Amino acid sequence: MLATFKIFRDLSPAALGAILGLVLSSSTLFAQEHFNPRGNAASTATVALQEALRESLPFEDERDFQEARRGFIAEPASRQILGASGNVVWDLTRYDFLLSGEQWNTIHPSLQRQATLNMNFGLYEVVPDFIYQVRGFDLANMTLVRGDTGWIIFDVLLTSETAAAALALATEQLGEFPVRAIVYSHSHIDHFGGVLGVVSESDVDAGLVQVIAPSGFMEEAIAENVYAGNAMSRRAGLQYGRVMPSSPFGQVDSAIGKGLSAGTTGLIAPTLVIEDDYEEHIIDGVTMVFQNTPGTEAPAEMNTWFPDQKVFWAAENITATIHNIYTLRGALVRDALAWSKQINEALYRYGREAEVLVSSHNWPRWGNQRIQQVMRAQRDAYANLNNQVLNLANQGVTINEIHNEYRVPESLQQQWSVRQYHGSEFHNSRAVLNRYLGYWDGNPATLAPLSPADSAPLYVEMMGGADAILARASELYEAGDYRLAMEILNKLVYAEPDNQPAKDELAAVFEQLGYQYESASMRNVFLSAAQELRNGAPPIAAPRGTSPSLARAMTTSQWWDAVGTRVDSDRADGVNFVINFDTPDTGQRFVIELSGGTLSNIEGYSAENPDATISINRSELDRVIMGEATLPGLLQSGAGQVSGDQVVLLQLASVLVTFDPGFEVLPGTLRSTN
Repeated sequence: MLATFKIFRDLSPAALGAILGLVLSSSTLFAQEHFNPRGNAASTATVALQEALRESLPFEDERDFQEARRGFIAEPASRQILGASGNVVWDLTRYDFLLSGEQWNTIHPSLQRQATLNMNFGLYEVVPDFIYQVRGFDLANMTLVRGDTGWIIFDVLLTSETAAAALALATEQLGEFPVRAIVYSHSHIDHFGGVLGVVSESDVDAGLVQVIAPSGFMEEAIAENVYAGNAMSRRAGLQYGRVMPSSPFGQVDSAIGKGLSAGTTGLIAPTLVIEDDYEEHIIDGVTMVFQNTPGTEAPAEMNTWFPDQKVFWAAENITATIHNIYTLRGALVRDALAWSKQINEALYRYGREAEVLVSSHNWPRWGNQRIQQVMRAQRDAYANLNNQVLNLANQGVTINEIHNEYRVPESLQQQWSVRQYHGSEFHNSRAVLNRYLGYWDGNPATLAPLSPADSAPLYVEMMGGADAILARASELYEAGDYRLAMEILNKLVYAEPDNQPAKDELAAVFEQLGYQYESASMRNVFLSAAQELRNGAPPIAAPRGTSPSLARAMTTSQWWDAVGTRVDSDRADGVNFVINFDTPDTGQRFVIELSGGTLSNIEGYSAENPDATISINRSELDRVIMGEATLPGLLQSGAGQVSGDQVVLLQLASVLVTFDPGFEVLPGTLRSTN
């Protein structure tokens, strides 16, 4: 039976299997009525910067606007998508201010251009009678390929509601066709989460629909966000601007789309996994060559070449922006050089004859000359990032300096397709250096530094106290020296977290810096932080513990690994036990050990003299992973058996902590959620 998993929005942080959904599929909005949508105006320094950018960037190049509009067929009557209960899961009207034609000095002009381009909404013809896209219904696009008897859908959006609405629009305009295959381009949930909106598990089980994915998809779809999931969720709120309303003073875009929808998500396991570097398959009469590209934008990802139509599907490896080498929500650092090499391989293998370039975000490109230009620019941008950072590092530039030293070559800066909307040269350059050399800059003073809250009081004392710092910060603000003002105000806020004038002044500094950044991620982080400094951290829903999740997609070993991250070593040190843990319905056996304040597990073994033996079907364990039940409770109810010293279960429970989904990021920003 193929596993189907549904995630909802308000997941318990204790429901470890639900972490992935909590990180990536929760709403991009907190209730907007809690926030003033009108921020402060752009300062004189910010206005001057924006005006200079309007003069220096190639705004006369409007090919992107032509390509974004090309092939438009129709849009639905409403730009809101509703859930079954009438709740709004997607609302493009939040961004109507971008359609006014006004140039906002509170938005980097290049980012405003990208945000306006991402307002495309509806059904588009990409290749006549063959490829169509629905854009603007979620963070990603849905791409529909017409086979001999039905649709082959590349990427199914984040949520069932938006995916169903996208397919309904295609059906209304193009006629009703069955879905014959689903292709997951990669292991990020905005590309597979809406699958249940377009196909049913029963149809996949019956062999009526194929589900195709790259090598390693199932493992990576779960693993990346499980172990640090609570922290990732909190940070994702900053990166995507979920604490802010959409306005010229707040969240305007997410670079590769407007934002994340707020519906329900699911997963149907693939029936065909592409294992080789290149594999050719005929799906519903359509010839496709899949190119595995591991270690690029996602650990498991693949491009697709349509040789008969000369169409290259670039997944999320080539979009209308430079992507993240390090994503601010937190993830393993990506390999910029490998990414560049995979683009180069695609360029020489397919790009020299491609007539259409289609991606899972933003808009397509047409014509071989245009396609080669975009592919070369993206190849060069990632390679330059890797090579030039290492060039500077080998001359002694450190991780704490590299973001101020690395410069994108001017020839690349003048090409819209490689501007820094999602990633930025600031955090990407630090990521490359960290990948090769780690976080230490070689100075012993930074090897084991004091925590900011411990060092800040000394700085404040030596700077003459809060009044002196505020006065100097005000001077720096008026002069437009925002990063210097940030440096000293940050020390004051850490030293005096209850000093609201200091937090307000730092918020004003963050605000102007946010207005100036081209990267949507950077903008959202700075403006979200300003919001929290002024209003406190946003309320996070209390754990419910009843929502279904990606439980069955997690391996049992992964779940025990995740439980291990919840062990408080101080409490656990000195508590020692060994458990044999068996799941009869899957035929698996594990040894679980607590020793040295640490929980470990290994599959395929049984201890000779365990303290306890637990036998429970994996299907029952899913309820524990989802937060619907506890392991001791299930065992007491007879859902499983335990023999030996049952006290070990109480010992384990006593050393586990429950993570707070709304932990403090900036000092003095926690507030009551009552």
